[in-house]
Amino acid sequence: MANSPFEKLAFIHHHRLQKGKQVLDKAAQALNRLRRGGDRLDRDLQENDALLAEADELLAKLSSAKTPLPQLAAEADRLAAPCRPLPPVRRPEFERLEVLDEADDLDALLRIHKEYAARHQVDCERRLDQLLSREGVAALRKQLEDEFTYKQPRCDALDYMIAGTSGLLGGLVDIFLVGAPGTGYIGALSDKAADTAVQGFAKLCGWTPNEGSDPTKSAIGFLERTFKVGYDHRHSVDVGQAFRMSASNHHLKSLSHSPDLLGLFTAILTQFTGKAYFASGGSLFSVDAAGELCGGTAASKIFAGFVNWVGHLFSDVAGSSGASARGSGIPIPFFNLLQFVNVGQFGQHRQDFATICTKVFEQGYDFRHGMALAVPVLLVELMVRVMHMVKRHFVNHEKLELQTALRMTPELQRMLFVAHGVLCLMDAGDAALRSNGNLVTYLLHTNLIAWVRFGLLAYKEMRQLLKCGHIDAGKLDAYLETEYQRLLASPI
Repeated sequence: MANSPFEKLAFIHHHRLQKGKQVLDKAAQALNRLRRGGDRLDRDLQENDALLAEADELLAKLSSAKTPLPQLAAEADRLAAPCRPLPPVRRPEFERLEVLDEADDLDALLRIHKEYAARHQVDCERRLDQLLSREGVAALRKQLEDEFTYKQPRCDALDYMIAGTSGLLGGLVDIFLVGAPGTGYIGALSDKAADTAVQGFAKLCGWTPNEGSDPTKSAIGFLERTFKVGYDHRHSVDVGQAFRMSASNHHLKSLSHSPDLLGLFTAILTQFTGKAYFASGGSLFSVDAAGELCGGTAASKIFAGFVNWVGHLFSDVAGSSGASARGSGIPIPFFNLLQFVNVGQFGQHRQDFATICTKVFEQGYDFRHGMALAVPVLLVELMVRVMHMVKRHFVNHEKLELQTALRMTPELQRMLFVAHGVLCLMDAGDAALRSNGNLVTYLLHTNLIAWVRFGLLAYKEMRQLLKCGHIDAGKLDAYLETEYQRLLASPI
């Protein structure tokens, strides 16, 4: 099978590189010879200078003693005899490298290189692996195995102890400091952080606190008036009884209230279609948008949709201005997609899973609680990564730069998998003990963030086991792209 044009180009460029290397080697040899010759010249010059100085001194003595002229000439000849003549410097000659003409298109490039191959008798029909020497093939294979191959993790007992302990501590934090929505210490801190964020954003938008009123509710009211949107339907009547909805769950069923890419997309889509999009009972609904939409051009619609979406999310993240107690916030990112999972029959009333998730949200499982749920997950992640770095430095005695130490390794991936697995086991056990068979209560005590992180790590661990010994194509492509960009940026 004949080689492709690009494979032939590889042989031609290899020939040009070899030619250049030969010329550079000859130049290096000539430079070394010139350097050695220069060293000899320096020594000869120093010896000649010494002899001349001695001659001047002797001639001065002889002349002062009124030595006859023939005797002076004889002394001069004797002193000049050891002086070595300086050898002539020969200019080295090298083979001139051929510079190829620039090409405007691919056809011209191929034609120029084909002519070069014909002039220099380059065989372009060989196999590409013949371009490398045995040492080059061995070095390439070693680099592929060391840097771009899926490896089996080599964790020792200390690694598993670190992972298990980190997961245990994270589980204890999740059980005793997070708990169900609105009950844990960390949950109270996250609610307070949300209130502070709402007030800070409102101040940026021009809100000033009113004396004697709740600052958070005052800020929420200001943002509600400032960032009005067309998808803020609150009850089933507002959507023509198309599905059941109330003020306590309309943030969940309105897709545009989700703080993720889906929410942003549907919010901007509303600007163009005049429809608001909802999910309920496994179905997608579109109803007429309420209120006046902003923007007359496509760019202005996108800008208005984005700005109003962000501002309205801040007005809802800490509940509404008229809500009592904690209020209903916005959902955890992508949590409203569970409204499409209308499967199963659970509980006394045989409700599907989408309805169960709606009840869980109504009892406070919102974005604020999601921030509290993320704390034990981040704690486990941080403990495992820091202890892994400490172990490699002090126990394994590895001298690592910070960027190398932070890089994911098979051992670190296994430790994270074990640590988050322990966290999820403790979370599941605690939820099972507290729920007494009630699925809503079980989900209220479940750390969704931890399970998502554990699921991602489980997928990576399974992929690591299945692809052990194979090339990591993604990592290899990233390396080749980096090298390609480096070559483009380097001066010719």
